[in-house]
Parts: sequence; C-alpha cells; structure tokens
Amino acid sequence: MMTEEREVLLDVQHLRVQFKVRGRRPFVAVRDVSFHVYKGETFGLVGETGSGKTTIGRAIVRINETAGGVIKFKGQKINGVIPKEVDRMVTQKIQMIFQDPMASLNERAKVDYIVSEGLYNTRNYKDEADRRAKVEEALMEVGLLPEFASRFPHEFSGGQRQRIGVARALIMEPEFIIADEPISSLDVSIRAQVLNLLSALQKEKGLTYMFISHDLSVVRFIADRVAVIYKGEIVELAETEELFRNPLHPYTRALLSAIPTPDPRIEREKKVLVYDPTVHDYSKDKPKWVEIRPGHFVMGNSVEIDRYESMLN
Repeated sequence: MMTEEREVLLDVQHLRVQFKVRGRRPFVAVRDVSFHVYKGETFGLVGETGSGKTTIGRAIVRINETAGGVIKFKGQKINGVIPKEVDRMVTQKIQMIFQDPMASLNERAKVDYIVSEGLYNTRNYKDEADRRAKVEEALMEVGLLPEFASRFPHEFSGGQRQRIGVARALIMEPEFIIADEPISSLDVSIRAQVLNLLSALQKEKGLTYMFISHDLSVVRFIADRVAVIYKGEIVELAETEELFRNPLHPYTRALLSAIPTPDPRIEREKKVLVYDPTVHDYSKDKPKWVEIRPGHFVMGNSVEIDRYESMLN
C-alpha cells in the first residue's frame, strides 16, 4: 500500500510543551515537533533520557498541557480546551502503558480494581457481572489467569506486572496505545515475551502503537517508522530499515554506533561515536525540516542537506 493512501490516525503539528520554573523562564521540553502516525503501524520515538519523548506521549494523552501546536486524533483536535465528549473519546481510544510497572500500579489495590479503573471512570460496563467478565477477558488476553484478579501487585514478577498494565489499557478497547519504554525495567528474558505479546495483540485487534524507547535495537524489531529526538526536537524520521541503512544526522549515527554487536571481536574493534552539537553552525544558515528521500526526513541547513544528499548518492 502506498504511504499517501494510508489513513493518518494521529497528527502532531508544531507541538510545544514547557514547564514553569519558579523565578525563571519556563523550561521548554518539546519545541516545534511535527509527525503523524498511520493507522495500524508502530511508530518508534527514540532518544536519550531527557530528550522529551515521554513528554510528547503524555501531551497526547492530556497528562501534560501543551504550550503551542495542534494534536489531532482521527481529524479531531484533542489538545487544549476541548468538549467533554472529545475528552471522553480520548480517555477511551488512547491508552498508555507506563515504563515502571511497579510505580504505575496502585500497591494497595487488587488487580481487579487496577484493570477496571478506566471502566469505572467512563462507566463503560452494563453491570458488575459484565465488568468482572471484561476484567477476566483482559487478563487472559495478556496471558494471565482470571484468578489473579483477587491478588495485589507485589505478588507478581516484573513481567507479570507489566502484563497487568497492558490489560488495564486493553480493557478500554483503544485504537491507539502509547508504550512508554514498556520493557526497559524488565529482565532481558522477559523483554522478548512482552514485545511478542504487543505484536500479537496488534495483529489481533488492529491496534496502532507509538513505541517510546532509548534502545534502537528494540525499536528496529517492533517499529515500522522511527523518529529520532534530541533535546525536544526531532532531527530525523524514516522507515526503520531506511534509517538503519542510511542514518544521516550525526546524532542518529551516534545512537546507532552504540548498539551492541553479538560478535565480541567486532564489538572490541567498534568505534562508538559521540554526538557533538557544536558541529552545526546555525548562526546564519538556519536548519529546516527536509524530505531528502520519499518518507526520509532530516533536520539541517542548506550546507548539511547538500552533504546528506551526497551521502545517499
């Protein structure tokens, strides 16, 4: 299917998010970020800690207020002041799986209540029997037993707790799920299980994901397209394999160079690149967001764009 024919589920244009700092100017966490997510795809958002990727995810689900720009879901504006019915639609149709499965689950609540929270907030069930049936179904969909509903989070392993977090999102029957580093706090052996679970659920339910991570090797496994973010700005965006074959921006190349290689001999001889933002001279020639190849975008001024084009030829 051609990219142009695909349905855009989420459209983010010129997003700006800032936080108040007492006695100082607001801290700008995200500045002028634009991208869109196609229905049915997994869109990867990659960057170091503090780059603003989680802030973008939280702005989409209305946890963080936006200071500028527009976020549209299925063509409807969902940031800023919106009607109550649109807010309800966002609550149901967009869900988030959080990074730390221990911190994001209420330790004093049983799994039955944790998974049901969204249902209680939206009254999206007929009666108590219907609610319990929905909880059982959600737990089974993520590979957990229905009887786990009567237990507390501390009785489960990290991988099981993350599955509870996935069940909490699934029970709302969402169309779009933001997975914020969902495997970074899990053991390596459990990570593959959770990734495979997310992939299977996507195929089964036609879900669309935004997968936030600092680990490019994980993103390569699960994402269709990848955006690379540095200090609140997206510097490169392309289809996953295109980005890995032809990384253009120095920051993207630095991130890729840090991916571990299974062969110890290659790993010993490998040179890890360190990104130096001073390599860009934007004093006169300002950077622009340029589509250098169909679907491959990069941030750069005219001199850099010429260099990137020569790298592709």
